[in-house]
Amino acid sequence: MPQVSLDKMVQVLTTQPALVSFPTDTVPALAAAPAQAALIFAAKQRPPAKPLILMGASLSDLLPYVSVEESVMVEKSAMVEWQVIAQRHWPGQLTLVLPVSSRPPQDLSPLLAGTEASTLGIRVPAHPVALALLSRTGPLATTSANLSGQPALSDITAIAKTFPKALTLAPELYQKDASSGTPSTIAKWTAAGWQILRQGEVQL
Repeated sequence: MPQVSLDKMVQVLTTQPALVSFPTDTVPALAAAPAQAALIFAAKQRPPAKPLILMGASLSDLLPYVSVEESVMVEKSAMVEWQVIAQRHWPGQLTLVLPVSSRPPQDLSPLLAGTEASTLGIRVPAHPVALALLSRTGPLATTSANLSGQPALSDITAIAKTFPKALTLAPELYQKDASSGTPSTIAKWTAAGWQILRQGEVQL
């Protein structure tokens, strides 16, 4: 796996198709520009039915990709906007699966949503390196750095061996005390409330 600086990773991601790995507050990510989501599926040997997560540096960066006007939930008999949940837990270890925008940015590959193209998972990570990268590249298509069906990899040596063509950052940036080692909680919006698709450290 070629090791590069943060500046170089930004330059490559914004000028050409590229697969990269960077640290997050959960487990290291395998990522590509949204339009290049196919690179992730090929590298991970991932079934097309399994969606990816669109990760951004802020809620405002992710808003164009989802249908805000439809995204409300029912909780304790009160209508609560999903943005309240996002503001409470972001940056953080929570992925929200929401209705995809009917007019998303042109860089959104349909592969990101998997076969269920009506929804999209979005997240803002609480990790300084991830946020520094995402603030400069814009949202990225992401998933954990492992082959499909295998446990998430946290060791940079193992990631390099598994994905030799992906760009990575200096090993010291993947500090274990900045990451939980547990994948994010995934919560899907439905008309009846939140459906927990994967339970991580965040409790709704």
